[in-house]
Amino acid sequence: MLGISKSKKLYGESFVKMSDDELVLLRAGLDAEMRKRNIAFSVGGVGERLVIEHFRKTSGLPKLQAAPRGTKNVDALSRNGDRYTIKARCNASKAQKTGAIYQSKEDKDKQMFEYLLIALLAEDWSLESIHQLTWNDFLKVRSWDTRMSAWYVPISQRTLGAAQLIYQAPGKNA
Repeated sequence: MLGISKSKKLYGESFVKMSDDELVLLRAGLDAEMRKRNIAFSVGGVGERLVIEHFRKTSGLPKLQAAPRGTKNVDALSRNGDRYTIKARCNASKAQKTGAIYQSKEDKDKQMFEYLLIALLAEDWSLESIHQLTWNDFLKVRSWDTRMSAWYVPISQRTLGAAQLIYQAPGKNA
């Protein structure tokens, strides 16, 4: 593996000149190659970014901004104070559930967010769909992961059927 210093020598300052969107597209290409080489990685951060950007650009949807780093179970906030947790899954993966959603140790019945957004990404990390569950919907479809001591949501017809479809990429089936 290349070290950071060797990487800088090979690529110079070309990354500095790229826009945020260009870097995301570069990352998508790297994702496909990493998958071919069976190198593990996470799509969560890219999924969050795509969802927040979609909400910002789409008329009729709340304008979201990223929550401060380290905010537990909250990835984005709306201007009216609603809390959103965003879980992304790349459809090329075999994962059949979202990432962990940790409950409050102090108050096990505490509402942790108003909305859960499930982002399904294509193999090239383009956004295929966004599904929204309210807190009450989440309570109906969640499952407990004993090993993680946390909740998760199965990616299933039952879950997606209970969710509101916020976005569907053109040419993709719901």
